[in-house]
Amino acid sequence: MKNFIAEYLFAILAVSCLNATAQKNNKATGYYQITVYNFTTAAQQTIISDYLKTAYLPALHRQQIKNTGVFIPITNDTSENKRLYIIIPLKSFEQAATLTDKINADKQYQANSKTYLEAAYNNPPYTRVEKILLEKFAMAPFFSHPKLTGSNAEKIYELRSYESATEKIFANKVEMFNEGGEIKLFDKLNFNAVFYAKVIAGSHMPNLMYMTSFENISDREEHWKKFVASDEWKKISTMPYYQNNISKIEITLMKAADYSDY
Repeated sequence: MKNFIAEYLFAILAVSCLNATAQKNNKATGYYQITVYNFTTAAQQTIISDYLKTAYLPALHRQQIKNTGVFIPITNDTSENKRLYIIIPLKSFEQAATLTDKINADKQYQANSKTYLEAAYNNPPYTRVEKILLEKFAMAPFFSHPKLTGSNAEKIYELRSYESATEKIFANKVEMFNEGGEIKLFDKLNFNAVFYAKVIAGSHMPNLMYMTSFENISDREEHWKKFVASDEWKKISTMPYYQNNISKIEITLMKAADYSDY
């Protein structure tokens, strides 16, 4: 009991310190939770999608969380290990820490999610679930709704994960996005970024993640051509200070589910 109380007090103190630091620096905080469902069959995808559409997203809306994105990688049709991504914007660390308990206490959620929650051990709705907690970049807005006008069936959402060799090198890459000018360049070229954030809890740290969006796959290719050819990127990318700050890049192109908030 003493250990539990000590851990609880430490968590409260940590949250208070985070909030106090943010207020002192006059910078708005913001967090994102990314949940990744791994599955293999169409039946599993149906159960997950029905659960998200009829139970989980409505429960988030009742918690005043209105901009949850649900995305399906375009490689799912040919991949043996299929995935589904949920991206939830959260205003505080405390909201992230208490979200699961609040959802579980929602009686309407419990009533609408029985098929998912009561799945048998030998017929689970997924193979594994991964959760990633991120904190927004200092110079990035907290969630931006994509300003896209085309068909939802053609829109492309690009999620990128950049891993670094060490924590110090990772901090250099984060600085490259912020003070170094990468975010400004993305904005200038209208990449319609949804978020930029650093991972503070996950399985591939140290790393950062960000999401951009496009009208279609051709629009995405044209945007990246302009980015690589820009004078700003040529200047930033060749600076000795920013060399070798990425050890692995993972790129996931996705379509939004028809019940996604955006």
